[in-house]
Amino acid sequence: MLLQLHQGKTPSQIATLLPVSEATVYNLRKRYLAEGLRSALSEKPRPGQPSKFDKAAQAHLTALACSQAPEGRSRWTLRLLADRLVESISYKTVGEQLKKN
Repeated sequence: MLLQLHQGKTPSQIATLLPVSEATVYNLRKRYLAEGLRSALSEKPRPGQPSKFDKAAQAHLTALACSQAPEGRSRWTLRLLADRLVESISYKTVGEQLKKN
């Protein structure tokens, strides 16, 4: 994108050439002019919501998933694991955490 900008192309032209939006081109150009090349080539960490799983919660989840399934069940499901955890965690989050480990 920076090379295309340097060659005099407009952000809308670049957006049609590359799989990016015009806003991305504008933001990159703004970051390059304000902070320099190094900042334009790397992204800053994104804030996002902190994970609800600390190391202890991850260890508890892993131990629970590796334990014997509840009576009447042949194995653990993501929904059963989510229901057994203390925090209110969705079963999708449980699946993501198990996939990480």
